[in-house]
Amino acid sequence: MENNTTDQAKPVTTPEQTKSVVRETAEAFFIALLLALFIRTFIVQAFKIPSESMMKTLLVGDHILVSKFSYGIHIPNEIPLLDIKLFEDIVLFPEIPKRGDVIVFKFPKDEKKDFIKRVIGVPGDLLEIRDQKVFINNKLLNEPYIWHQEPGASLPQRDNIAPVMIPPGMLFMMGDNRENSQDSRFWGFLDARKVKGKAQNIYWSWDTDAGRVRTERFAMSIE
Repeated sequence: MENNTTDQAKPVTTPEQTKSVVRETAEAFFIALLLALFIRTFIVQAFKIPSESMMKTLLVGDHILVSKFSYGIHIPNEIPLLDIKLFEDIVLFPEIPKRGDVIVFKFPKDEKKDFIKRVIGVPGDLLEIRDQKVFINNKLLNEPYIWHQEPGASLPQRDNIAPVMIPPGMLFMMGDNRENSQDSRFWGFLDARKVKGKAQNIYWSWDTDAGRVRTERFAMSIE
């Protein structure tokens, strides 16, 4: 009677080989982590829009990509993933954002928070607001992006600002939703060194109220 069973030799994994696999896996993970931190710190970072202050340019639930090198090379001033500040902001080859740019920045009153607004005034501008209308250097600013959530409503301290010159290195920021935005009208000028980057595109959007994905907003450029 023939025995048709074939004895097949199986490779034996030695402890040294096991250590090698573990080491290679750990090294790959570490390199991937460093690469992710490098990209997030110097190239692009993702943010989620939590409020209505930039409607209708940006909606609650929009997820956006922000270019970190649009205005220079930012050297991080804190330990990644921790809120431990090491030194003041350092920016190599700094550039001032242009009027109309939508930017993410450290909130001047609490730098642990990130805000997103639109640049309205740049250094050297003479800015004035009269009944919700913005004037730059005595000329009415064309703002097709603004949205009035409360048409006709007017608060003197919010909707009127006497002529003021934007100081060097400073920016005047405003939200597109003019009746529902905490911006430079309330907390003053923004130090351009606190800018984190320029908002570029929407890559994902979720409508919580409707419970659906806003596919029509995918890849939209932020103007």
